[in-house]
Amino acid sequence: MGAAGIGPWVVLVAATVVVALVALVIGWAILRGRDLGGPADRATFATLHTAGLAAPHLREGLTPTGASRAAKHLRTLLGTSAVALTDAGSTLAWDGAGNHHAPQAAAHAAEVLRTGRSVVLEGPEVFCGSVDCPIRTAVVSPVTSEDRVVGALIAYGPETNAGLVRATDEVARWVSAQVELADLDQSRSRAAEAELRALRAQISPHFVYNSLAAIASFVRTDPERARELLLEFADFTRYAFRRGGEFTTFADELRNIERYLVLEQARFGDRLQVQLVVAPEVLPVAVPFLAVQPLVENAVRHGLEGKTGIGHVTLGAQDAGSEALIWVEDDGVGTDPELVRRILAGESEADSVGLGNVDARLRQVFGDDYGLVVETAPGAGTKVSFRVPKFHPGVRAG
Repeated sequence: MGAAGIGPWVVLVAATVVVALVALVIGWAILRGRDLGGPADRATFATLHTAGLAAPHLREGLTPTGASRAAKHLRTLLGTSAVALTDAGSTLAWDGAGNHHAPQAAAHAAEVLRTGRSVVLEGPEVFCGSVDCPIRTAVVSPVTSEDRVVGALIAYGPETNAGLVRATDEVARWVSAQVELADLDQSRSRAAEAELRALRAQISPHFVYNSLAAIASFVRTDPERARELLLEFADFTRYAFRRGGEFTTFADELRNIERYLVLEQARFGDRLQVQLVVAPEVLPVAVPFLAVQPLVENAVRHGLEGKTGIGHVTLGAQDAGSEALIWVEDDGVGTDPELVRRILAGESEADSVGLGNVDARLRQVFGDDYGLVVETAPGAGTKVSFRVPKFHPGVRAG
């Protein structure tokens, strides 16, 4: 991807990572007893360390709790008598002296929220008249997210100078980057949740109907088999519609796939031959919820239903160093590769159970290097594979 294809989210993430790495290197030097250099180096480390303390709270977004916990670190960064954080209409946090000014912070931010430009407030706009109060001036800088002003950072003190104005603007920009990353996390979470709801709604009505029909066919001839299949069907649907995190272990996903295959084998009988080739090391790996079962369902539906004779489906998972490689392969009728490309690109609504959905969720969570790889051709069967990191920030089986 060229430079023109790098989005603002990548820039924000890169900036955050750079700060974290610099702080880590300096911190490691201190632990090893190495000299950081002169006062400027030590001041840089102190600034990065303080910013690192504030960042996790700001990554919660502009919330009262996160703002309150971050405010004391922001005041340390600016070295002012007090600091306030506001959202678009209220004071979220105040830290420092003169907290009787806190109720006025939202009003002090009004012009900045309206114009998006920093202002300096002095005199009667800020001064309360108390000789003991150090609050005489305020520098108000905008906090933005996605080019919108969503709040303000206000530095209060006895006086204002050009250095404080520049510092407040810079810290506000850094706060904006953290808030924007928080918004990105939330939007990704909402998108993933919407994709998962869509996938649940897409669980094949034909599969449900055919499963119940297969169960019904055993009610008279083999009541015990019908009972077992009904329990498998209940467990399958309970898992598919469970409430919980957007990730699960591959082991849990595999158990549900086995339920699905038991129901399909009740319908296809000996026509469906299944092979599982799974390395035990990958069973605890976290994968997106319902990321594998739709691929198996596609293999059964599109690989076998249009084929005469016996059909084979293989589900494999193997250890690949820092990643796990997972694949589903069938020897069915295959598909036109161009149609698959259009499905994954969202350009076709062809009859495919969740293929584009699974691909989109993998890319949302792990990045574009972790989408589906589909190998197919008419009459040649289909193999769908993907990789997942064994460890990834924010990914944990729920």
